[in-house]
Amino acid sequence: MLSTWYSPGYKQDMFYDRSRGCGPELPDKLSLMEVRLRAQEDEVTLLKSSLADALRKLRIHEQQTHLLWQELSAVNPAAAETLGQFCHVNVLSSYSITPRQRRQSQELLGTFSAPEGDMDGSGATICPQGSRPRPAAADRATQTEPSERVLLARTRAVQSLSLEDAFSDSEREDQGGGDAACSTWTAVVEEPIHESCVTALCQNWPEQDLSSADECLSEQSPLSTTMDLSSPAVPKDQTPSNRVIAVSSPADTQKKLLMRRNTERLVKDAPEKPRQKLARKVVSSNNLLSHSNSLEGRSKEHIYGAGTSRRGTYSQGQSVKMFIRGRPITMYVPSNFQNYEELRMEPPMERLELDWVYGYRGRDCRANLYMLPSGEAVYFTACVVVLHHIHSHRQRHYCRHTDCVRCLAIHPDQVRVASGQMAGVDKDGKPLLPFVHIWDSATLVTLQEIGLGSFERGVSSVAFSHADGGVFLAAIDDSNEHMLTVWDCLKGTKQTEIKSTNEAVFAVEFSPSDSSNIITCGKSHVYFWTMSTGGLTKKQGIFGKYKKPKFIQCFVFSLTGDVLTGDSEGSILTWCKLAADVKTLGKGAKETYQIVRQTQAHEGSVFTLCVLQGGTLLSGGGKDRRVVCWTVDLVPERECEIPEKYGAVRTIVHVGGEELLVGTTRNAILRGTFSHGFVAIVQGHMDEMWGLTTHPSQNIFLTCGHDRQVFFWNGEEHRMEWCAMLEESGLCADFCPNGSVVSLGLSTGRWLVLDLQTRHIVSDYTDGNEQLSVMRYSPDGSFLAVGSHDNVIYIYSVTEGGHHYTRFGKCTGHSSFITHLDWSKDGKYIMSNSGDYEILYWDVARGCRLLRNRYDSRDREWASYTCVLGFHVMGERELWSCPKDFGHLSLLIGVWPEGSDGTDINALCRSHCERMVAVADDFCKVHLFQYPCPKPKAPSHRYEGHGSHVTNVDFTHNDSHLLSMGGKDTTILQWRVRWGGTEMLGTQATNQQIRAEQRAVQSALPALDTSVG
Repeated sequence: MLSTWYSPGYKQDMFYDRSRGCGPELPDKLSLMEVRLRAQEDEVTLLKSSLADALRKLRIHEQQTHLLWQELSAVNPAAAETLGQFCHVNVLSSYSITPRQRRQSQELLGTFSAPEGDMDGSGATICPQGSRPRPAAADRATQTEPSERVLLARTRAVQSLSLEDAFSDSEREDQGGGDAACSTWTAVVEEPIHESCVTALCQNWPEQDLSSADECLSEQSPLSTTMDLSSPAVPKDQTPSNRVIAVSSPADTQKKLLMRRNTERLVKDAPEKPRQKLARKVVSSNNLLSHSNSLEGRSKEHIYGAGTSRRGTYSQGQSVKMFIRGRPITMYVPSNFQNYEELRMEPPMERLELDWVYGYRGRDCRANLYMLPSGEAVYFTACVVVLHHIHSHRQRHYCRHTDCVRCLAIHPDQVRVASGQMAGVDKDGKPLLPFVHIWDSATLVTLQEIGLGSFERGVSSVAFSHADGGVFLAAIDDSNEHMLTVWDCLKGTKQTEIKSTNEAVFAVEFSPSDSSNIITCGKSHVYFWTMSTGGLTKKQGIFGKYKKPKFIQCFVFSLTGDVLTGDSEGSILTWCKLAADVKTLGKGAKETYQIVRQTQAHEGSVFTLCVLQGGTLLSGGGKDRRVVCWTVDLVPERECEIPEKYGAVRTIVHVGGEELLVGTTRNAILRGTFSHGFVAIVQGHMDEMWGLTTHPSQNIFLTCGHDRQVFFWNGEEHRMEWCAMLEESGLCADFCPNGSVVSLGLSTGRWLVLDLQTRHIVSDYTDGNEQLSVMRYSPDGSFLAVGSHDNVIYIYSVTEGGHHYTRFGKCTGHSSFITHLDWSKDGKYIMSNSGDYEILYWDVARGCRLLRNRYDSRDREWASYTCVLGFHVMGERELWSCPKDFGHLSLLIGVWPEGSDGTDINALCRSHCERMVAVADDFCKVHLFQYPCPKPKAPSHRYEGHGSHVTNVDFTHNDSHLLSMGGKDTTILQWRVRWGGTEMLGTQATNQQIRAEQRAVQSALPALDTSVG
C-alpha cells in the first residue's frame, strides 16, 4: 500500500534544513516581522503622500498666480501694476522655505541615504565619499522594480519637494558622479519608465503645454533645470495613471531620468479602513493639477477604480496594466508585438467535441442506471447523460442539461428517456431553473421540456406510467414540501400537483396495472396515492406490529401486484391491499396497504430491488455489499459479495441471461454474473479533484483528489489502468519529461515520486507543513519546482532519471501562496503567480534569485503556460451564444471574466503547438482561445458539461485531446480537438456508427407518436 512506503530522502532533507540553522519557529517570526515592516512602510507612504499633496497644492497655487498675473496684464496693465505693488512680491516670497524646513521635509520623505550625508547650499543631499548607498528592495505588494537614486534639483522646484524631480546626467556628475550618486528611500515605491514609453507619451503632449512649461522655467533661477508636469485630474470613480514626468529645459538635450510614483500599494493583511484611507489619499494626491491651465490639453488615460472589484486595462507604450480587486498588475508588451493597438483577435480554428466521459454518480443518487434494447447502459454524471455500449465500448452523450442531472426514467417504448436536473446559477448569480427533458435515445433529440418554472431547487425523482403506454410523467422536486406533480408527456402540461411531505422522498413509481395509482417512499414513510379528476389523495402505509424503519430506501411491484419495500433495517417488507382494521382505524375505514410479511435480507440498508421477468427478485445491500437472488417466495437462492474498494450496492440492472450491471456508492459500474464475479467497466473519483497531468509521450494521464485516490487512465482505450490509495489528499502532479516517474503533491506539504513501471514510491519528501499547489519539472528534467501554500517555491535538482532529488534552493519573495508556475524553455527561469495576484520571475540558475526588473522578461519563451496572470492571457469577458453544434463563443480581454475577484479562473493550459489555450473557470465552463489572447474582446469557444467548478485542464502530448476535470461533480471529460473544422471525430462519428444499430431495434418497437414535441 502506498501509504506504508517510506524513503530515507526525508531524513536527508531534515538534516539539510538543520544544517542551515533554521529552527521551526524562525520562519514564523520572520513572517510576522515582515508583515509589521510592510505595515509601517504603508504608514510612511501615507505620510509622504500627504506631505507631497500639500506641497503640490502650493506649487499649483504659485503657477496659477503667475498665469493670472499674465492674463490681468494683458487685459488691464494699470490694474496689474497697482496689484503688483501691493502683493506680488509677498506672493512670490511666501513660498520660500528655509534650509532647516527643507532638511526636515527631506528627512521625512527619505531623501537622506546616510546620516553622514551633507547638504550643499541648495539643500541637495550629497553622499560622502566611500559611503555605501542603501540597497533598494522591490515592492512585492505593487510588483515594482527598484530604480536608480535621484538627487533633487537645487532650484526653486525643490521647494515643492516633488518626488518626481530629477537632475540631468551632467548635473548629477557635478553632485558627485552618476553611478556613485546616493539612492533615496523613495526607490522602494518607484519604477523606471523606459525611453520608448516616454517617447510615446511625449508625442501626445500639446504644444501649448510645452510652451507653458518653458514660461514656468524662465521664471526660475539660473540653476533650475527641471519642473513638474502632472497628469490631468480624473473623476473620483476612476484611478489616475499616477505618472509625473520631469521635463528638462529646452537647452538641455541630454538624457533625463524619469520616475513614476506608485502609491497604490495595498498590503494583504492590512485593515480595511486604513486601506480605504490610503486609497483616498492616493487619488487626492494625483488630482491636484486638475485646474492647471497649462495642462488642459493632456490626453486622459481611462482605467477602472483600483479600490473596487472592477478591473480595467490601459496601455503605457511598452506595458499594459490591469486591476483585480484594486490590485494593479503591470505586464510588459513583448517586442514582437509591434502594433499592439492594431492587433485583432480571432477565435481559434480548432474546436472541441466531447469524446469520452469518465465517472458515474452513484454516491448520492438512486435509480440511476438502466439498460436499453440497443445494448447501451444509460447513466448520468455531472450535466451529461451517458449512453455506454457495454459490448463495443463506445459512448454517446446527451448534453442539453444546464446543471447536474439527478434522476432518470425509461419510457415503456424503451426509446424515450426522461432526465431531471438540479437548479443552478449563471456567472452573474442569476438562478437557472430546474426542468425535465424527454428525449429520444436513438437521435439524442429533445422532444419535450417539462416543468420549467414549476420545480424548486431540483428534480429528485421521475417515473413514466406503464398501464397506458407512458402517457403521464410523475416528478418529485427538492422543495421543502417535496411537491408531487403529474404531467402529460405529449402536451407537456401539468395535470395535478400536491404537497407530499416535509421529509426526504427517495422514489416515485406508477402501478404497472393502474396509472391512477402512485407510490412514493422516503424517510419514515411509504405513501399510496390515487389520482382522479379532483387531484391526488394520499393513504399512508400502516406498519402495525412491525418496527417502523427510519428510511424506506426503495420499492418494486411484484408480478402478483404486491409492493415490496427495502428499508434501512435490512428488511424486505411485503405490502398488500387489505380491508381496514375497524378496531384500529374505526368504523367506515376503507381498504389500506398493510404489511403481510417481513424478510430479513441484509446487514444494513437494502438500497435497491430489481424484479426479473420470471418473478425472481434481486436485492443489493449497503453494509454487507451483497447481491442476493430470491425466489418468488422470497427464499434466498444465490448471492455474491462486491469487493470493498467499489463500495456498497446502489442499483442493479438485468442485462440478459445471468449478466447483471451493478452501480455502487463509490461511483463504479460493475459488470458480471453470480458465477464469474464482477469487474468494473466504469470508475471514478469519490470527492473533489484538483490534480491532473498528462504523459509526455503517451495518451496516459493521471488524476488525484480529496478522496486520496490516484488514478492512471488510458486515454486511447478509455479505461483505468491502475489506481492507488494515499494517506493524504493529492492536489497536484506532474510527469517527469522522460515519462518514467510522476511526482504527487499532497495536502500536508509532503510529496511523493512514483515509478510507473514498478508502481512503487521511489522518493518521499516534505516541504513545510501546508498544502502543495503545483509541481513542475523543468523541460530537460534536471529540476523540479514545488509550489507551496507557505509562499515558497522549493527547487530540487533531479538525477538518476527522476529517482533521486536534492534540495537546490528556495524562491522566497511571494507574499501569498503559490498558485501556478512555469519554466522557461532553457530551464533557467521560472514565472510564478500567487494568491494575491503577483507575477514574479526567478533566475534559478543563479541561485533562485528574484528578478527585480520584470521588463527584461517580456520576451522570454516559456516551455509551458499555465500561469493565469500574464500578458498573453489577461483581460475581461462578455458572453454571447453561437450555434449549439459548436458550443458557445465568448468575448474576452484575454481570459478573465468581467467583475472577476481573481479566483474565477482556476487553471489554464497552452497547447504544445502554441496555437490555443484552454481555460477552466468557476462557472462550470471550458473555454478554448487562440494563443496568445492579450487584446480586449478576444473571442473563444465555450463548452458545457461539468456541473461544478472546473478545477483543471490539460492537453495530451500530441494535442489530439483536451482533458477537463470537475470539482464536486467528480467527472473527467475528454474532448477531442477537431482541427480546422474539416475532420469528423468524437461523438459525431460515434453517433453515426450506432444509429444503424438503433434503427434495427426501433423496427421491433412501437412507433413514436409523431405529434411529440
